Amino acid sequence: MSILTILQNAGGGGGSFLVAILPWALIIGVFYVLIIMPQRKRQRELQETISNLKAGDKVITTGGIIGTVTQVRETSLLIRSADKSMLEVARTAVAGIQGDEEEKK
Repeated sequence: MSILTILQNAGGGGGSFLVAILPWALIIGVFYVLIIMPQRKRQRELQETISNLKAGDKVITTGGIIGTVTQVRETSLLIRSADKSMLEVARTAVAGIQGDEEEKK
């Protein structure tokens, strides 16, 4: 027997399986379009911004530290957060550039 015949006999009706699965497929599709796609876009933009950082950029870290990049390394950044305070943070700890946050408001 073919799989289609088994599904028709198991459901009792020809389209009952499709009718049962259609609302779930629509819900998953809506969630994908409204939540997952925009989040992926923001993540790509953040990764691009982090890869293009240079000395002199003002950044905000995920911990809330605001500072100016003084040196860019392969996996980390040196940030000056006050007059003499130098911090080394991982590139992944950067949440954004300070100028970008002001433009969005």
